[in-house]
Amino acid sequence: MADGGSLPAFLGVSRSLSGRAWRQRPAEPGLIRAHMQTLGLDEPLARALAARGVRADQGADFLTPTLKALFPDPSSFMDMDTAAGAILDAFQAGSSIHVFADYDVDGASSAALLVRWFRAMGAELPIYVPDRITEGYGPSAKAFDTLKASGADLVITVDCGAAANEAVAHAAAIGLKVVVIDHHMMREHPPQCLAVVNPNRPGCNSGQGNLAAAGVVFVLLAALNREGRSRGLFADRAQPDIRQWLDLAAMGAICDVTGLTGFNRALTSLGLKVMSEWSNPGLRALLAAANAEQGPAKVNHAGFILGPRINAGGRIGKSDLGARLLSTDDEAEARELAQELDALNIARREVEKQVTDQAQRRVEATGAHADGSAVVVIEGDDWHPGVVGIVAGRLRERWRKPVVVIGVDAVNGVGKGSGRSQPGMNLGKAIQAAWEAGVLLAGGGHAMAAGLTVKTEDIGRLRDFLNDRMMGEQAAAEALDAVEIDALIDPSSATRGLFEQFEQLAPFGPANPEPLFALEHVSVREPVAMNGGHVRCRLVGADGASVKAIAWRCADLPSGKALLAGEGGLSIVGRLKADDWNGRRGVQFEIEDVADPRMAQP
Repeated sequence: MADGGSLPAFLGVSRSLSGRAWRQRPAEPGLIRAHMQTLGLDEPLARALAARGVRADQGADFLTPTLKALFPDPSSFMDMDTAAGAILDAFQAGSSIHVFADYDVDGASSAALLVRWFRAMGAELPIYVPDRITEGYGPSAKAFDTLKASGADLVITVDCGAAANEAVAHAAAIGLKVVVIDHHMMREHPPQCLAVVNPNRPGCNSGQGNLAAAGVVFVLLAALNREGRSRGLFADRAQPDIRQWLDLAAMGAICDVTGLTGFNRALTSLGLKVMSEWSNPGLRALLAAANAEQGPAKVNHAGFILGPRINAGGRIGKSDLGARLLSTDDEAEARELAQELDALNIARREVEKQVTDQAQRRVEATGAHADGSAVVVIEGDDWHPGVVGIVAGRLRERWRKPVVVIGVDAVNGVGKGSGRSQPGMNLGKAIQAAWEAGVLLAGGGHAMAAGLTVKTEDIGRLRDFLNDRMMGEQAAAEALDAVEIDALIDPSSATRGLFEQFEQLAPFGPANPEPLFALEHVSVREPVAMNGGHVRCRLVGADGASVKAIAWRCADLPSGKALLAGEGGLSIVGRLKADDWNGRRGVQFEIEDVADPRMAQP
């Protein structure tokens, strides 16, 4: 069903130049009216709120989220009270407590939250982050041996560990206590340790499955404060004010691409306000290293400026750099770490571009992107395993189907890969099934993203397995792959005022998508092809009013070619973005899709 389902095509577009249907984001008329009356909103904004599933009684909390209204009871998380008790037992006994973190932004943020809470309590927690190249993902027997030898008594794993049953069993065997704090999908039976706190654990009734690990750790800090009060720990010292670290919770939520609804939305919204003060030395230094100005923090700061630089350490550098940056209070150390991460990010971008170009050429030469297959699986010798996930994401955007990219170590005959999927196609479940079937050495992940390790000779077998497994999900995913539009506007109404009106819905992310606006019958003027395949232009309406626009990475695609040809009579969908260059406080239209009404619609 390439027509986008049973809803009528918006502006008659059942197939755009990217092959997608357009439709208006559905909203219940009664709910639209309720939001207009209760919240005093104009119809387009009330419609957008209703279309995001916000009920009449949720509108105020959505637009102005607070921790008081939305903070969950920590005890609603399975094992949370046990975890808080075990951690404080170790603290009061003077035991050596270590944090074991994943290497990405969520892991680094989670580790920094714990380090900062314990520092406020007068204790320093060492951080251990495994090297993704030499040690792989998550806890291992070798890592726990290293921690035990270094004198650790209790290890708190953050953003990892929930599926590391064998490694955690080894920790128990060598007398190392473990508390797991995670959010990833896990096996039916949890690891055997002191506590496993995970809102996605079977049987956990917290209802907070959209939290990143940093969000779960933030709730743990509240549980530690509550348990500390009951033990009288704050009789002679101030209780740590966890609100000052909301910026770290927001970093994890945004960079791990979690659903920004409910409590997670409050964490992110309020965390961005805390971030805007730029009081965390590491974030402040990293912003400076990126030559970005301080000011009100937006999702863009976390997702596109700070996050990629923190991740660069784990991708192609030293895995613990991000966690050290976010947890340090030493200004000089923060500057040094930030500069190192910024340099690594520049190197990462170059490596990523090389692998993307090679993978794209290789696939398009064989036609595997357009042969009707459910999944594209592509491998290359010496492709850096730290960038294959980013490359998979780029190619998925381009081809609108799941993509798995594998970097092969030809000497050892093993490939390490990462995949990104389309809505409606559960790649993580398919990768897990491939591992269970013996096709993979290791593998797992989420519906939209997965990682794997495979013998080189089994890559063809993996390709066949994934295509057979996911073929049945393909038609439904194509129906889901529609462009959902919030409102029809014209260039004269694409103003800063409209942008700021819809900014009330921010922060944007999964489950709360950024508003999409449609322009009908516009002409393209002054098109320019830019480095990186971007296209800059001006969109002009019938009345002569215009708006500046940009389209990313599309110069060689049908949509980009139509823009560069300077055609008229096009329908264009995109987002309004602030344009504050030189203090002008304008807007720019970021193009998502292009349709030519003159083309025959199937």
